[in-house]
Amino acid sequence: MRITKFGHACVRLEHGGTTVVIDPGMFTDPAALAGADAVLITHEHVDHFEESRLRAALEADPALRVWTNDAVAAQLDGVARRVTVVGEGDAFELGGMGVSVHGEWHAVIHPDIPRVKNIGFLFDGRLFHPGDALTVPPHAVETLLLPIAAPWSKVSELIDYVREAGPARAVPVHDAVLSPAGFAVHTRLVGPEGPGAVAELRALGDGESLDLG
Repeated sequence: MRITKFGHACVRLEHGGTTVVIDPGMFTDPAALAGADAVLITHEHVDHFEESRLRAALEADPALRVWTNDAVAAQLDGVARRVTVVGEGDAFELGGMGVSVHGEWHAVIHPDIPRVKNIGFLFDGRLFHPGDALTVPPHAVETLLLPIAAPWSKVSELIDYVREAGPARAVPVHDAVLSPAGFAVHTRLVGPEGPGAVAELRALGDGESLDLG
């Protein structure tokens, strides 16, 4: 299993000849979608879901399919037959890789801002992408894609989330809102040098890959 970071919260996952792209939003190079078999979208915010780019990718590749929640699916009229709606507790397979769905709601940004639906995806029980929520996977995973900074989070919450989730490794995502200095501060605090004490924190630059074995 190999993951490649493609800007902000987008990750491209390759496993057993299957390529899955998660959350290709406005900060993502559209090239991330080239050759993908499936696109998984956690929620409707534009930094995770850019409708025009996804429609262009679907038009370019008739075999491409999408898995997402009902709120995103409702915006993809005209291509509904290529979109599968999933939610908490659902499970499906992509090229022999098991995917389960966890979580229901986006983290609270502010009480006056309505919450949107948000789902996380767990791949083969090993790799978890929570989207914009601190959803704890059903068991400790090998790799957690950790939303390192957002308008809805603070570092103390991230530290507690890493402690509760208990991954062997955390890979920061959702970092477009940080300067390089801010990224260094956040990763130090949630990594082995900080109170978060995750076993390993592996930062990837855009286009960089990590083999998970």
